[in-house]
Amino acid sequence: MAARSSSASSSSAKATRPSLDLATLLTDPATRIVVCCGAGGVGKTTTAAAMGLWAAEHGRKVVVLTIDPARRLAQSLGLTELDNTPRPVEGAGADGGSLDAMMLDMKRTFDEVVEQHATPEKAAQILANPFYQAVSSSFAGTQEYMAMEKLGQLRAEADRTGRWDLVVVDTPPSRSALDFLDAPKRLGSFLDGRFIRLMTAPAKAGGRAGFKVFSVGVTMVTSTMSKLLGGQLLQDVQTFVAALDTMFGGFRERADQTYALLKNPETAFVVVAAPERDALREASYFAGRLDEEQMPLAGLVVNRIQRVAAPSLRASRALAAADQLADTDGADGADGVDRSPTSAETEGLLRLHAALAETAERQERQVSRFTAGHPGIPLVEVPAAAQDIHDLTGLRAVAASLTGA
Repeated sequence: MAARSSSASSSSAKATRPSLDLATLLTDPATRIVVCCGAGGVGKTTTAAAMGLWAAEHGRKVVVLTIDPARRLAQSLGLTELDNTPRPVEGAGADGGSLDAMMLDMKRTFDEVVEQHATPEKAAQILANPFYQAVSSSFAGTQEYMAMEKLGQLRAEADRTGRWDLVVVDTPPSRSALDFLDAPKRLGSFLDGRFIRLMTAPAKAGGRAGFKVFSVGVTMVTSTMSKLLGGQLLQDVQTFVAALDTMFGGFRERADQTYALLKNPETAFVVVAAPERDALREASYFAGRLDEEQMPLAGLVVNRIQRVAAPSLRASRALAAADQLADTDGADGADGVDRSPTSAETEGLLRLHAALAETAERQERQVSRFTAGHPGIPLVEVPAAAQDIHDLTGLRAVAASLTGA
């Protein structure tokens, strides 16, 4: 009786959940940017690619920007490689739609920003600077900030040329999905921080007094950073800061513009999660942050949901039936009767079903906890794939689950 009650309540909870209508979202011309975000390893890259493919095959001109260094997107789209330049995906698109894909090159994007916003002489000075090379390749938050930069660039090119009418972004595989939103603030803190102020002190103060201020401020960090950047650290840093000083305001301005773009109604955030406690907890936190920032959350995609062929047969009943079958066969064996192959197969199938059903029930409980805490967030579930997604056919299957088409 308790099992029936639990099953009934589970079905009732599913029935009352608002459904995420991605088909309408992706075909609506008013939707210009879709941002896929969530914890690492939950299928953001595949979700972004599948949504981009579906939109392209329903008339949209789409570019998908992935930040995933594992190159899974290139493989699934049938491309030999992806880089910082959007490449057309052959065999994708219909009704005037098209699909381009690219993978963020963090260093190259930073170089482009410098080249675009500095004179040729100043740009060459910055790009050749060892401190710049270290910062542009490894500074914490650079990848997330450059993802924001590239999104802004793609959106500007779309407005200018009409090449795309939808940008789909696969956010970086960070420790926290919130890093993408925090990147502009983090870079701003770096540019405004005490270290940078100390670096610019000699140039602004001038003379021996300026050098004194500089020396006192950096003595404590010089020894450590010199090991990383060599004996020319101080000169490299001074040169870098002096050359980049005129661009600092531009960094902040573009970050503010992109942040405003993310809050625009033409943008839709799709939070992606796996049906596990930690991933859904991260999704819950991210949903709360989006609400605080008044950013447009479209809904939640729960990937890799376990499905069973006979959902009405609960795990406990399947296990009980398997045990009964084993006991019956054991009794027959004691009387000298050989165990039936069909009976053994049936027992094995019942135990397999029980294991899958247990997984499905556990996942359902986790998703129900999320929806109980966020009853207004639309949700769509994507069944676990039988094999890795490695081509357009596999992506289309994922897209069909996402859109219900």
